[in-house]
Amino acid sequence: MGIFSRMRDIISSNINAMLEKAEDPEKLIKLMIQEMEDTLVEIKASCAGVMAAKKRVQRQLDGATEHAERWAGNARLAVEKGRDDLAREALLEKRHYRQRVDALEKETTEHEALVAQYQDDIMQLEQKLESVREQQRVLVQRHVHAERKKRAQKGIRRADTSDAFMRFENLQNRIERTEAEADLVNFGREPTLVEEFAKLEGDEEIEGELRTLKESMGRPVSPPAE
Repeated sequence: MGIFSRMRDIISSNINAMLEKAEDPEKLIKLMIQEMEDTLVEIKASCAGVMAAKKRVQRQLDGATEHAERWAGNARLAVEKGRDDLAREALLEKRHYRQRVDALEKETTEHEALVAQYQDDIMQLEQKLESVREQQRVLVQRHVHAERKKRAQKGIRRADTSDAFMRFENLQNRIERTEAEADLVNFGREPTLVEEFAKLEGDEEIEGELRTLKESMGRPVSPPAE
């Protein structure tokens, strides 16, 4: 494939469509970037070669133009001196160099057009390369996020189906059973003497608060129980 054919394929390629079809988009985009970079190096090298050739042709053109002008001057001089024979020879040389000038001017024009084409291709390829590099950064970020999410989902599935989850449930059941057993330790037991007096003290405190509340509201206060 020629450099221009490869260049046109790269410029016209639909990057998003290619990535959607690729089995490994990240690998594909790296290969595309490498291809673009290699093509860009080739185009720049070719452009530099054409620019160097254009300068060489320009020097030849300047020399041919100078020779044509010089022989034109020689022809005038010969005519002034009455040497028509020399004038004819000078005019033949002038025509030869003028033909050379015409050919070199055409070649220069072709070189200029080729340099302009190269420069336009370089600009388009650099823009395309920048776009692909930006997509690479986004793609890598998406890939990293997807891998993390994938690992997290696998971890959740493993936890749902693993023995660890069952052991956790068993432990939770054991704790709840122990708590229930603790609540039943004193269930139905006769209160001790200390507990009975503590209850009486609590009852007297409540009765005192009740009398105070009734007195503040102007309600009759019942006499304390004997």
